[in-house]
Amino acid sequence: MQTERSQSPKPPRREREKQRQRQEILATALTLFSEKGYHNVSMHEIAANAEFAIGTLYKFFQNKEDLYKTLVLEQCDLFDQAFAKVLDAPGDEVVKLRDYVRVKGAMFREHMAFIRLFMAESRGASFNINAGLDASVRQRYYDFLKRFAAVFENGMAKNRFKRIADPFDLAVAMDSVVNSFLLMWIDDPRKHPFPEDPDKILKLFFDGILASR
Repeated sequence: MQTERSQSPKPPRREREKQRQRQEILATALTLFSEKGYHNVSMHEIAANAEFAIGTLYKFFQNKEDLYKTLVLEQCDLFDQAFAKVLDAPGDEVVKLRDYVRVKGAMFREHMAFIRLFMAESRGASFNINAGLDASVRQRYYDFLKRFAAVFENGMAKNRFKRIADPFDLAVAMDSVVNSFLLMWIDDPRKHPFPEDPDKILKLFFDGILASR
């Protein structure tokens, strides 16, 4: 007797076309925002570059602020999913930390346009945008830190790590170290390349600089 595979139904062609249009609009907006800045790009310019009528944009987004918020939050979701896949996976905690450093570097490289946009505009966009957007982004970051802290907590429970500090504080500290390397790399890739070997960062974090006596 043959078993039938359970497959999710394929969305109708019209729905697939709508999703394609939406993604093309977001991709075009990301390119323009990252090149010119949020305030220097209009909905008409996004429509023209995406080769859609201006009315098509307003079918998906209320205004430019709505488009920008959607763009940022969807990009943040991609980062969240990538990190969750690493941090929630079974296995050794040190391996998870290595994978986290490696994946974060890869995500920054793959989404450089978004990283530059967010760094430039997170303090430059209007108050109305940041009022709602910042709160949502911050909540995502705190959720990530809790997931990251669980790696240290589990490692301590297994005696893989010493209980030298609160797991949440360790998560904040390590993420700050990795972010510093990434920011230096963005500023000057030749002078400050992001380490290909995650242990170059992990050793700084785990070994410290205090000489034994």
